[in-house]
Amino acid sequence: MTTLVLDDLRKSYSRAGPAALHGLSLTVASGSLTALLGPSGSGKTTTMKLIAGLIAADSGDIRLGDRSIRDLPPERRGVAMVFQNPLLFPHLTVAGNVGFGLRMRGLPPTRIDASVAEMLDRVRLGDLAQRKPAQLSGGQAQRAALARALILRPEVLLLDEPLSSLDPALRDEMRLLIRTLQRETGITTIVVTHDQAEAVALADRIALLLEGRLVQDDTPQAFYARPATTAVARFFGGVNFIPGTVRDAVFDCAIGPLALPQGLPQGPGLLTIRPESLRLGPGPNLRAAQIVAVDFLGSLTRIDLALDGVALQAMVTPDTARGLSVGARISVSFPPEALWILPH
Repeated sequence: MTTLVLDDLRKSYSRAGPAALHGLSLTVASGSLTALLGPSGSGKTTTMKLIAGLIAADSGDIRLGDRSIRDLPPERRGVAMVFQNPLLFPHLTVAGNVGFGLRMRGLPPTRIDASVAEMLDRVRLGDLAQRKPAQLSGGQAQRAALARALILRPEVLLLDEPLSSLDPALRDEMRLLIRTLQRETGITTIVVTHDQAEAVALADRIALLLEGRLVQDDTPQAFYARPATTAVARFFGGVNFIPGTVRDAVFDCAIGPLALPQGLPQGPGLLTIRPESLRLGPGPNLRAAQIVAVDFLGSLTRIDLALDGVALQAMVTPDTARGLSVGARISVSFPPEALWILPH
């Protein structure tokens, strides 16, 4: 197992245009699964291609353990990449595709056959070994591409949007397979995705890129509970923001003083609380609000609220929302442990 270190990576595709990456520094722990998350154009694919050696960095370094791989050709990096499109060889069988890299390394046929059979069983394709790629479903083709990468036992595995082309049922199945295989093999893995829910479900840690900059590298839980900036909070579904000032463990704002957890930075800030953490009914930091809208969303109901001119949103179960109507007055509480202060 090997730690991957990206050190001040910079990349521009043209002198006139904006940089694709602005000094990206990131450490991916050995044996971990990290999601490289961000919207289109944030620098995710550029980062992936730099690690794989498909493009060259303008400056900075890429290290595996104690060795730099920045100037090595792709085949000598110890990195395997699985693209969004599986890119299987159409003239080869599934077994032929999975064993291709081992044949290029000159391994004996008997050893290749045994390794291929074992890997196909692990990705649940053992009974499809003799099929051609055109005979596979999208999920089967993606599993074959994953097997082709894993059989080479790379130090780092890169997965580029591996679930985006699959329907929801196959996406759940593939997500579980990726997570299971990663834990079994212990290969340091990076998954590129634009979907925050997918990143949370898959990864040990998330590295969020916005406009070519790393804005937060943290656990999935921290992105919800302790976002680094307003932009991060919004990317993860944050909608409740109240400006004010922290004095000791109290936040002074338009809806009155709110008790905070101890230890938050003093001075001006932007209070945020996730919609699912806002409580309807009695509790700490109790306030009166008016219901502006009630929208059933399936497993949850969204309640839009107005508190002294401040718009807030709560997400509750349909049972909790039953009987609530637009225009009604309701008690709302702000649990201190769910409050977080952003720079403002």
